[in-house]
Amino acid sequence: MVGELNALGLSSVKMEKGGASFRGDLLAGCRACLWLRTASRVLLVLGEFPCSTPQELYDGVKGIDWNRYLRPEMTMAVDSVLRDCAMTHSGFVALKSKDAIVDRVRDRWGSRPSVDTKSPDLRVNVHLVKNRCTVSLDMAGEPLDRRGYRLDRNKAPLRENLAAALVAFSGWTGEVPLYDPMCGSGTIVIEAALLASRTAPGLLRDRFGFQSWPGHDPAAWRELLAEAKDLRRREVGVRLRGLDRSPGAIDMARQNATRAGVQRLVSFTPGDFSTFAPASLPALIIFNPPYGERMGEVDELTGLYRTMGDVLKQRCAGSTAYILCGNSELVKHVGLKATRRIPLWNGPLECRLMKYELY
Repeated sequence: MVGELNALGLSSVKMEKGGASFRGDLLAGCRACLWLRTASRVLLVLGEFPCSTPQELYDGVKGIDWNRYLRPEMTMAVDSVLRDCAMTHSGFVALKSKDAIVDRVRDRWGSRPSVDTKSPDLRVNVHLVKNRCTVSLDMAGEPLDRRGYRLDRNKAPLRENLAAALVAFSGWTGEVPLYDPMCGSGTIVIEAALLASRTAPGLLRDRFGFQSWPGHDPAAWRELLAEAKDLRRREVGVRLRGLDRSPGAIDMARQNATRAGVQRLVSFTPGDFSTFAPASLPALIIFNPPYGERMGEVDELTGLYRTMGDVLKQRCAGSTAYILCGNSELVKHVGLKATRRIPLWNGPLECRLMKYELY
C-alpha cells in the first residue's frame, strides 16, 4: 500500500501497523479513494485523546468540530473498534460517541442529524486501543473493495482488494500472460485487467461518502475523474485468462468482467484444473484453491493439491505460480518447494501466499 500511495504523489507516506498513513487535504484523500487497489478504507483522522471512561469518551468526541462535516439534514453512523481497553462494549462506545456528535451539532444548529447505519452521509470510525481513542471519518463510506462490478458478494470469499494484493505481491505489471486456473467469479483476473489497463478502481463505483460532505468540491472531483478516464487504456498486449470447472462460475465471471468494463481484455473458459495448460510460456499463475474448512474436506482435497503440483511441474516450466492457501497441511501435498511465503488474511482466516518458481 505504501508503494501505491507514493505512486500517487502523496506526502509523508509511512508504513503503520495494519496499514499506511499520508498527509494531505481532502482532495488528496479523494485521489486515494479513487486509485487505491489494495486498501480497505481511507480514514481522515479528526482527533486523538486518552480515554478510559465514558465521560472522557463523550468529552473527547464532542470536542471535535463536527460542524465542518455534518449538518442536521444529513445522516450519520458510528463504527467502533476496541482492543485492550477499560471500556469493553463496542456498541456502548458507538452509542456514546453518537450522542456526543449529535449534541455538538444540535448546540450549533438547534436540531440533530438522523442515524442511518446502512447508507449514511457521514460514517465515523472510533478506534479505541489501550485507552487511547482515535476518531476518524471513513472517506469512502463503504469499504473500497466494493468496486461495484461483483454482485455475488455472499458467494465469492475473495474480496476485490485482496485479489489486487495477490497481483501486487507477484510484482506483475503486464509483461507476461496471467492465468487463474480456479477463477471462481473471476476476481483475480479482473483486478489484473484493471491494473494492466490503468483503470482506477474507484471509477467503477457510483458514489463515495465524501461526496455528501459540506466541504466537498464537486468541480475538483470531476477533474480527478476526467484525469483517471484519460489514463485508462482500452487495450493491453497480454493474455488474461480464467478457468473454472463450474459453468455457473464462468458465467458470473463474464458478467463481472462486463460490469468492470474489461470484457475485451479477459477470457473465461469452463474446464477442470487437470486440463490447464498456459497457451504461452513463461506465464504468471495465481489462484485461490479450496482450503477444506469443513470436517472431512481436507482428506478429499489432498488429491486436488497433488494434481495442482503435477500440472504446474509438467506444463508450466519457466513460469511463476502463486497459491493462496489457508491450510498448511494441504499445501504440503503440492510437492513443490516454495521460494516465498507471504502471510495474508482472507477475512478471519490467516493464509499464506506461496510462491513457486517452476523449472
